[in-house]
Amino acid sequence: MNGITLTDTVYTHAKVGWHYHENAYFTFILEGKILEGNKKETYHCTSGDLLFHNWQDAHYNIKPAGYTRGFHIEFDPLWFDALQINTAAIQGSMKLLHPQLKMSMYQVFKEVKLEEANCGLTVAMLLTGLFSDMERTQERFSKKIPLWVYKIREVLNDAPTENWTLFNLAAYLDIHPVHLSRGFSKYFNCTLGEYLRKIKLGKALSMLTDRTCSLTTIALRSGFSDQSHFIRSFKDVLYIKPAEYRKLLLK
Repeated sequence: MNGITLTDTVYTHAKVGWHYHENAYFTFILEGKILEGNKKETYHCTSGDLLFHNWQDAHYNIKPAGYTRGFHIEFDPLWFDALQINTAAIQGSMKLLHPQLKMSMYQVFKEVKLEEANCGLTVAMLLTGLFSDMERTQERFSKKIPLWVYKIREVLNDAPTENWTLFNLAAYLDIHPVHLSRGFSKYFNCTLGEYLRKIKLGKALSMLTDRTCSLTTIALRSGFSDQSHFIRSFKDVLYIKPAEYRKLLLK
């Protein structure tokens, strides 16, 4: 697709030894589990996890028993040049934690599966925005930042269904609520409410491939108060109903 290659892949090998890819690419886990390691880190990935690898970055994969499926996007270097995307800020391998980046990838997957006439244009726009968000996130986290920023990212990703308030979250981080309210958007490029909502949506999306879970169950397990709230939030971000997105995932 004009300099990018997209694949919906089922992992069949229990292990793939050290190797590298000639081009930069994303790995987005749709179902199952995979362990991926490089010379610096090891990532234990489950459904909804997103990795980015720059070109010729050596790594290996180990797949536990069971079904594992991933969505991959590979980029020809000329694609970056044509769109004037700065790759200096996205060197090496990394696990991407910001929920906005994951939402962008779920949007790309949706557009590819819908196979509409303007799919190529929409995908290119989404990916360009994704790299822009990546760069901004890396800029924020590459500078000296307070410890609470790392702590809040960890606790919100680990416990998105917790009934957080501004005051109990500030108390947990040992900072003033006003400082948290003002400082959050500086480092995360969104409000605290937006961040939490997208984490919950990511959790819900990761469960849509489980045919045994009803939408009501998924909504409640993801931290939404009810199914109607879940559907509204889902449509606001992905412009499609959860039931319709589930059909695309199970295609």
